[in-house]
Amino acid sequence: MDNINVESVEKECGALGGLFQAIVNDMKCSYPVWEDFSAKATKLHSQLRTTVLAAVAFLDAFQKVADMATNTRGATRDIGSALTRMCMRHRSIEAKLRHFTNALMESLITPLQDRIEDWKKTANQLDKDHAKEYKRSRHEIKKKSSDTMKLQKKQWQKNKHFMGQNYRFFFYVRNH
Repeated sequence: MDNINVESVEKECGALGGLFQAIVNDMKCSYPVWEDFSAKATKLHSQLRTTVLAAVAFLDAFQKVADMATNTRGATRDIGSALTRMCMRHRSIEAKLRHFTNALMESLITPLQDRIEDWKKTANQLDKDHAKEYKRSRHEIKKKSSDTMKLQKKQWQKNKHFMGQNYRFFFYVRNH
């Protein structure tokens, strides 16, 4: 392993470590956004529940008016029937709004809040594990680099000694 290759490995290790750290930092920076979204969704759920309750009360009162008109004599009976049909259509809308409100809580808010905590724990654990592994890998690369340099130096010394002996031998043979 030559010196250039070791430097290349060290650069790649640093680049990958930096990329991983950037991803973890992005995850950590996104927590406030997710928590804000969760808080706003919870507020929307609360307001929708209040709206559903108000709609139920309104439709109950409206149904009483429709029933009163239906139970009278004359043309108001037709008006009462029309008001009852209108009330039933609005109850259908109220049921859909109630279903949406429940789905918002059960399928979005609650799972999201549970996962936000899991994401925090996972990101922190990934960060710790990465820091430990990165430090170990860098130490390993530096040690191997140092060992390689020592072996290269040792080999160079052997070659230098061998070349010196060969030079003396050739010089001796040539002169005798």
